[in-house]
Amino acid sequence: MGESAVALSFVNRYFFPINLMSINRRTFITKSMAVVGLASTFAISGGRASGQILGANDRVRIGVVGIRGQGGGHIQRFANLPNVEIAYLIDVDAATFVGRDVAIEKDFGYKPICVHDIRKALDDKNLHAVSVATCNHTHSLNTIWAAQAGKDVYVEKPCSHNVFEGRKCVEAADKYKVIIKHGTQQRSSTSRSLMLAALNSGKYGKLKVAKGICSKPRWTIGFKPEETPPETLNWDVWLGPAQLQPFHRNLVHYNWHWFWDFGNADLGNQGVHEMDLCRWMSQKTLPKSVVTFGARYVNEPNSGFKDQGQTPNQSLSLFDYGDSVVLFETRGLVKDDTSNIELYTDQGILRGTNFTPIGSTESVKIEAEHARLSDNPYANFIECVRSRDRSKLEADIVEGHYSAALCHLGNISYRVGETASVDSIKKAFGDDPIVQKAVSTVVDNVAEALPELKNPQWTLGPTLAFDPVKEKFIGNAAADKLLTRDYRAPYIVPENV
Repeated sequence: MGESAVALSFVNRYFFPINLMSINRRTFITKSMAVVGLASTFAISGGRASGQILGANDRVRIGVVGIRGQGGGHIQRFANLPNVEIAYLIDVDAATFVGRDVAIEKDFGYKPICVHDIRKALDDKNLHAVSVATCNHTHSLNTIWAAQAGKDVYVEKPCSHNVFEGRKCVEAADKYKVIIKHGTQQRSSTSRSLMLAALNSGKYGKLKVAKGICSKPRWTIGFKPEETPPETLNWDVWLGPAQLQPFHRNLVHYNWHWFWDFGNADLGNQGVHEMDLCRWMSQKTLPKSVVTFGARYVNEPNSGFKDQGQTPNQSLSLFDYGDSVVLFETRGLVKDDTSNIELYTDQGILRGTNFTPIGSTESVKIEAEHARLSDNPYANFIECVRSRDRSKLEADIVEGHYSAALCHLGNISYRVGETASVDSIKKAFGDDPIVQKAVSTVVDNVAEALPELKNPQWTLGPTLAFDPVKEKFIGNAAADKLLTRDYRAPYIVPENV
């Protein structure tokens, strides 16, 4: 059977008994909406999917939401765990289902049910958990719906599109007594546990600066024209909480990361991994202030070095905790991925499992008594689903919320910023030599990558005072507004989960 025939067969089986090739856009939306069954409210009632703790030999049935890209990795990683079944494949784009259910049946001996709408799967009382790998702007919504239905959740990073949503995910976990794990996988790393233990031992000095580096090639995405969405894609559901807007190919299926309605720049994409490590090593939650500068430039001279993207691909954020700072450097005008963290103490620098003393060029291997973690975040999640012991989660949702929130705060400073000179930027970031070196690194990267670009314009955000308990800015209404969003009914993250 050819690919188009397989796709048609899938749609006929799981959506509606009509010929996809013979319908127009309006018919498709009408039919698919009938299947989805949109209601005036998205609140889902329910309790624990199972009335008892699952034993070691009980089969855990999980649904994967968003099966392209990272979701495909979730399918493989969960399916390969003992007594775990991929019960549902869930995606708003029918094209993503082509052949996947058959492949799973061939590899694992069972065929998952393919559905367009997560709520259809959540109605299944025999479904224990969901794994959310959709776009950032629907992570929290799917997580909260699942919690309301009594399902446990593994949610990809960042768990939220804004600070408000992350807090609601934490509240949902508490209220419905469900397990919610965040997809910052390095929380399960034994080698990172060693790094934390070495820092906490005091043998390597007191932490001054925890520096995260997100350095991945993020060159031009060009410009894509507006067009009619593919017939296999439910555009309304894909947009979810975002306001209605035209479809273009830079949104589906990856470059949505670089648009504020859907993504959170690389700071909230790859960067949340390193941000989480910085916060873990610092043993901090949220800061007392944040300031960011940045810009978006790409290798398109004929377009004025601009493309369709909105988010910065060069930025630096400084989070002040009083006794230490978190510094986060994002550089996209690079050839290779060198994302990592560096811990600067009053005695030297910790990088990975090595320590370099001040004034030395020779590093030594760090030593410390540390926790032996799972090194498998997916197995850790399933273990906690079975035991109901939330304390054993290596990346509980509250940790995910704080780490994602830091990324959001950094972005907010940038978004309320204004054009500024390099001298003004250096002044705003203080006189710490480690911080000033990072400022120069970000600025120099543009000059080196795009030598023909003359007089690049930088955006400098204000230094925003923040209340880490209330999770609100102090005295800046414009920044406070960006802690949440204007939700589009009925895709609303509720105030009361």
